[in-house]
Amino acid sequence: MSTKPSVLFVCVHNAGRSQMAAAYLTALSQGAIEVRSAGSAPADSVNPAVVEVLKEDGIDITAEVPKVLTVEAVQSSDVVITMGCGDVCPIFPGKRYEDWVLADPAGQGPASVRPIRDEIRARIEQLISELLPA
Repeated sequence: MSTKPSVLFVCVHNAGRSQMAAAYLTALSQGAIEVRSAGSAPADSVNPAVVEVLKEDGIDITAEVPKVLTVEAVQSSDVVITMGCGDVCPIFPGKRYEDWVLADPAGQGPASVRPIRDEIRARIEQLISELLPA
């Protein structure tokens, strides 16, 4: 019996990078990977420029809301990918950790957010190839 791999994306506000990564992983893995995202200090809402540039790529995250990072979310994930939250992210033994260094889309317009989106999509495609070998 195999269980689905699970991935948690963490950034400070859970309003930009982690939302884009979670949206792409959900869409591109077609449900084969369990996806969570959270922030150490969640914002009130998802960055509107992030919503807009994902919509350009056919992904609608208008219903998403930033979520607070919990110890349980980390413990129940196989892979934890942090995006600039530094020491705030809890570390548990036996997990695979990656830190993706990405520009912060906060306060940026769509033109500045598109390259971040494209880099995240490329990283997600690589991650899927590692977690779901053909």
